[in-house]
Amino acid sequence: MPRRRTPQEKKQLSLLNDRRNNYGENSKASRKNIPRNKAFVNRANRHADRQALVIALGSHDAEQGERADLTVRGRRRRVWRKWPDISLGQVLAGRSEHE
Repeated sequence: MPRRRTPQEKKQLSLLNDRRNNYGENSKASRKNIPRNKAFVNRANRHADRQALVIALGSHDAEQGERADLTVRGRRRRVWRKWPDISLGQVLAGRSEHE
């Protein structure tokens, strides 16, 4: 059975584990912006793949089809990653530093 934590220990854990949005936008905006950014990247990748493959679509040349396949496979894909929020302790330390 784990031991009981003191209020001071609970506060320290809270400052380490609780996160705050420090990006400068409304914290609720992430609900829309994260799916929107992921969709934009996926859409851009599909568009670029389709452009490369449309070239080979109408041709009967196997070499041109092979080139299109290599273009799609060798292309650097767009990537979007989330940034982690910062801990509450860092937010409060930054606020006290500015005051």
